[in-house]
Amino acid sequence: MEQRIKFTETGKNALATLYPVGKYLKQTTLDQQLLHLIYYRVSQINGCAFCLDMHAKDLRAGGETEQRLYVLDAWREAPFYSDKERAALAWAEALTKLNSSLVPDAVYKEAAEHFTEKEMVDLTLAVTTINTYNRFNIAFGAPVGTYKVGQFA
Repeated sequence: MEQRIKFTETGKNALATLYPVGKYLKQTTLDQQLLHLIYYRVSQINGCAFCLDMHAKDLRAGGETEQRLYVLDAWREAPFYSDKERAALAWAEALTKLNSSLVPDAVYKEAAEHFTEKEMVDLTLAVTTINTYNRFNIAFGAPVGTYKVGQFA
């Protein structure tokens, strides 16, 4: 897809409103590598190539294995993820897909076993934020493959 809007020019002020959210999320008790895993999975669901490229690079820079990245879209069948990661992935998928008016009770209960109430709120904020970034990138054709690790730190 051809880039429709150059974010660094036209969209920078709108996207800049999201930057404090990212800064906030970096200061939470949530593991940053887990957040990148969630960002990667949500971007898979939404088909956001720019975010997939970015978060794959960030995950690899953080020590993530190729094997876990390759099978992330089949995490339920793969033995490579912890119970906490599985709970976070299920929560992220339920919030991204919105198949009904509420996240299923079982998904909530599983996540609540691994995360505090504040962490649940923070995890939800992280999922909704990556969904927003995905939609901007998909709508306007972000330049896939240009991201460098730490570029938006």
